[in-house]
Amino acid sequence: MTSDSLPRPPSPALGWVLLMPAGLGMLISLLLPTVQTIRLSLESGGSLTPRKYVGMDNYAQLTGAGEVWTALGFSLSLVLMPLLVALIAGPLLAFALDRAGSRPRRAGLVVLSLAPVVFSPTAVAVSWLYGLRPGESGLVTLATALRDPATAPSGLRLIVAAATFGVVCALAVMAFLPALRGGAVTRSMIAVGVVVALAMLAAGLQTFTLSALLTGGARPGGAQTLAGMQYTHAFVQGRPGMGAAVATLTGIVLGVLGLVAAVVVVAAGVRLWVAPADASASEKPNEEPYEPAEHAAAGRAAVGLGGSGGAAPGPGGAGRTAPAARGHGFGPGAPGGGVAHGAGVSAAGRAAGIAALVAYAALALVLAWPWLAALIRPSSGPGGLATHVNTWAPALIGALVSVGVAYLGALGIGGLRPLGRHSEWLLLLFAPWLFVGVGPLGVAGWTDMRNLGLIDTFVALVPPVLVSVPSLFLLTLLCKGLAERSGGDFVGGVVRPSLPMAGILVLVVTLLNGQDLLWPLLVVHDPGLTTAPVTQFLQLRQYGGWPSAGLSTPLPVVLVALLAAGAAQVLYLHRLALRAGAPGGGARNPAPAA
Repeated sequence: MTSDSLPRPPSPALGWVLLMPAGLGMLISLLLPTVQTIRLSLESGGSLTPRKYVGMDNYAQLTGAGEVWTALGFSLSLVLMPLLVALIAGPLLAFALDRAGSRPRRAGLVVLSLAPVVFSPTAVAVSWLYGLRPGESGLVTLATALRDPATAPSGLRLIVAAATFGVVCALAVMAFLPALRGGAVTRSMIAVGVVVALAMLAAGLQTFTLSALLTGGARPGGAQTLAGMQYTHAFVQGRPGMGAAVATLTGIVLGVLGLVAAVVVVAAGVRLWVAPADASASEKPNEEPYEPAEHAAAGRAAVGLGGSGGAAPGPGGAGRTAPAARGHGFGPGAPGGGVAHGAGVSAAGRAAGIAALVAYAALALVLAWPWLAALIRPSSGPGGLATHVNTWAPALIGALVSVGVAYLGALGIGGLRPLGRHSEWLLLLFAPWLFVGVGPLGVAGWTDMRNLGLIDTFVALVPPVLVSVPSLFLLTLLCKGLAERSGGDFVGGVVRPSLPMAGILVLVVTLLNGQDLLWPLLVVHDPGLTTAPVTQFLQLRQYGGWPSAGLSTPLPVVLVALLAAGAAQVLYLHRLALRAGAPGGGARNPAPAA
């Protein structure tokens, strides 16, 4: 194929057009609510009293009494043990599965998908509260520590660590595994580890459901999170200014975390791509199916595969992709440093991978036993079909909108490269909200819904965020990696292989939206419009009953999600590779200069 016959990508100017919906969504649903939250934090009064400007008085009250610092410290302490799981157990299990070969790796990813699919914070909280009843025994009795204000903080930390082990370890493995298959392993693993650590800290700062149900949200002795403090001030005490001040302080910390993560990802040159299905299934010794490492160029040149960037001259001078390098770019003298190893699958490696997966499954099963046991306990007032419709229909609508907008923006930034090799720096515009959930914007969002007369309507149940910033980041890195290997074929080389990832993210965001407690709790008070998590919360906290632990994870939804997640792992996700640094020899269409 000559250079004249290569596919011509669309004009980079189209990238700006595709980015516009994401920019507009960020302006409407993220930037303006942030400004509104800051403005509300400078006022006093509420729905029953007139508002007035008080300047920094709300902040002085929060910081002067030390209340906010105590809540900040406790919120971060909740994720210390999960953070160790993510940064130690996650990479170790990922490495074991990577060395076990294609089939154990695929099976392992399917097993790991179970924990995120069935994880429900409200169901977890309900199941652990059974430990407060007389006659209970076993692990669930850790909940007895919640009775005493002195031991409630440590009790909640242990429960959070146990209840989240399965999902945290599973998500960490899914994050680290692509970095083991893309070359420059040490550098890539460090970049992923930094982002995972920052995401865990951000999750701790926004913990609401577990603390609200297990400790009532505000318990003497320090068992109060920032999100719980914000909810108490704004919606229990009727002081939206104080709640907005807590939200603003939380948002500042989250914004810094997001900016740091964005700088790490962009400056490190992180990219994702999808290996060919036939290459990914290879298990032959010394045959590496993924992107070749940088140092492999010397080996290719030695055997007559010269040329720039690992491409051998083809007919008409057009570059063709060189064979994949053998082994990870990882070892003394390799770009990433560390211990070099080949791609061959040994019997010992396979056995170690299977043993590690069995150990994870066994420990996750033990720690999830309180939830499993609660599924068969008698409950009061199970929700009907309307409850499930209220839960999952708005969740799906919100996911389709926010991920769809993010996907268009990712195609614009990562696929069409409007600023050339500097295009990823456009992500900095969205970075302050990378880790921001509905919570810090909840006061402003509730105010808007009330002003629009949408409280207690089905429309209000749709999550208010118009662009999923995490999806935008992930899809942009994927489109970037695909564009470098597309040979200029935008539709066949970028859009088509990235579209499944957009669908997977719709599933992920739908599950997250459906399990959210805070937003529907704020905007709906009509019993006929409550969602499953809100129904569980109200039955437990206001009606004095024991809700069904399985209400928020209905069997049809779980089965559909498991089938979709399993298919995604087997057919697509196990082929993902991640690399930090310059593209390897497989990049046939490097990003144009700015």
